[in-house]
Amino acid sequence: MEPTAAKHSFLRNILVRLFSFAVLVFAIRFAIIVTVHGGTRDSADFCFFFESHNLSVPAHFSDAVDPFSGKNWRRSVEYYVAVFRDLIAEGSLSPDSHALCIDTPGGEEVLALREVGVVDSVGIFKKPSPPLILQGNGCRHPFSGDTFDFEFTRSGALERSPRPAEFAAEIGRTLRLGGFVAVHTAAETARDAFSFNSFLELFNCCELIRTREINGVDSSPIIEILMKKKRHGFSETLASSPNGNFVNKCFVPWHKREIVINAEALIKDEPLKPWVILKRNIKNIKYLTSLVNISFKNRYVYVDVGARSYGSSIGSWFRKQYPKQNKTFEVYAIEADKAFHEEYRTKKGVNLLPYAAWVRNETLFFEITRDPSKKMMVKGGGVRGMGRINPVQTSSSHMGDMDKIQGFDFAEWLKSAVTSRDFVVVKMDVEGTEFHLIPRLIQSGAICLIDELFLECHYNRWQRCCAGPRSAKYHKTYSECLDLFTSLRNHGVLVHQWW
Repeated sequence: MEPTAAKHSFLRNILVRLFSFAVLVFAIRFAIIVTVHGGTRDSADFCFFFESHNLSVPAHFSDAVDPFSGKNWRRSVEYYVAVFRDLIAEGSLSPDSHALCIDTPGGEEVLALREVGVVDSVGIFKKPSPPLILQGNGCRHPFSGDTFDFEFTRSGALERSPRPAEFAAEIGRTLRLGGFVAVHTAAETARDAFSFNSFLELFNCCELIRTREINGVDSSPIIEILMKKKRHGFSETLASSPNGNFVNKCFVPWHKREIVINAEALIKDEPLKPWVILKRNIKNIKYLTSLVNISFKNRYVYVDVGARSYGSSIGSWFRKQYPKQNKTFEVYAIEADKAFHEEYRTKKGVNLLPYAAWVRNETLFFEITRDPSKKMMVKGGGVRGMGRINPVQTSSSHMGDMDKIQGFDFAEWLKSAVTSRDFVVVKMDVEGTEFHLIPRLIQSGAICLIDELFLECHYNRWQRCCAGPRSAKYHKTYSECLDLFTSLRNHGVLVHQWW
C-alpha cells in the first residue's frame, strides 16, 4: 500500500471513532434525561457536558431581567442557606420536611433547601424550570391539600400579589396542620401595627410564632414572620354572649384605637360659618393612608353614601385627593335621586346602587328641598335640590317634593359586600339620616368593617346668608353632632368631620 493511502485510511479511522464516541455520549445524555426527567425538554438539555445543580441558573433568566443570575444567583443561594439553617436550629424545619417555595423565579430557595439537607423540596412560578421549579403561582398551587410541612415565600411576593387573601388561603390549604410557614417582607411594609395586623388577618389559620428583622439579599431590612398552622380555613372574628350565642357586635383592636387617639381634634365649638370652617378643616385631616401601610389588605373599597353627582365627591375629591398608595379601589356610589343615575352609566369603575341607605329594606319617601341655597347643577344644565328620606310621608310644611324610593339595610349590605380583610373607606352625606344609620352600623357590628369614615353631620346650623336665622330643616343641634362623632371615635372608628 502506498504511504499516502495508508495515511488517509488512518485519519478516516480516527474520525469515525471520534464521531462514534460523540454519538454514544449524546445517546447516554438523552437516555438519562428521559429516565430522570421524563417528557419533552428544550435544546439546552442536550449539551454534551453535565451541569452541576449547585451552579446552574434557570434558562429563562438573564442579567437583564433578574439580579440573581450568574454570580449573584449563587450569592442568593448562599443567603437562603443561612436563613434555612437558622430555621432548622429553631425546629420549624427539618431534613424530613416536605417543603414548598412560592413564587420563586430562579429557584435559589429550593436549591438552598436541598443543600441544607431538605431534599424533598420544590418551588412554583408562572414559568417552570424543572427540576427546581414547577408551574404554579401564589394564588394557585398545583398540589392537593395538606401536602407540605414547610412553606416559604420571599420578600415582595405577597405584597405584589393582586389577591393577597387568596395567596394566604392557598398556603393554608396546602400546609399540613402543625406545619410552618415563613414569610419574608420588606420592613417598611410591616413595621406599623396596622399593616402587621392586616398581615396576620390574612393568615387566620395560623398562629404567630415569632418575627425578626434581618438583612435581605441586597442588605435591605427584611422582616421574617414565622407562623404555625393551627386550624383549617378563615373565619371572621365575632363576639359572643355569656350563653355562647354569637352576637353582631365587633371588637376593635388596640392598634386601631391608637390611630383614633392620634387623629386630628374634633371642632368642639359650633362654627358661625360652617361652610367655611368645615371646608378649611380638610387641611387638618390625618388620612389613614398617610399614617399606615395598606399593602396587606385584600381589596380596596370606597363607598360614597349620598353620592349625588359624580363630581360632588368621587371625581373631585376621592379620585384626585385621597392618598391611595397606588392601590386600585372599587367604588360604590349610593344615590337614590334618579336625577343623577344617568350620569353614572358613563363612569367606568363606579358601581351605582340606585337606592337609599337605610336601616332596613322598605319603601321610603324622598323629599327634594326647594331651598335655593341647597340646589346644585345637574348634568344637562338643570338644577336639583338636596334630597333626604322619610320613613313616612310628612306634611307640606317642609316645602318639598315627595317621591317614593326603595331603601335598603346599609349595614347588612356592607357586611355582605366587604370583610375585615378589606380596606374600606366610607363618605356619608345623607341629609340627617346619619342619626339613624350610625346607631344601626354600631348595633349590627358593621361599623368595624369601616377603616375610615368621612361624615357630614346635619344640624340646625346658621344659614349661609347670615348669622342670625337657623335652618328649620334639621332638628338636631351641633352638640348632638359632636356627640355622634365622639361616640364613633370611642368605638375605635377613625371618623373625620366632613362638610
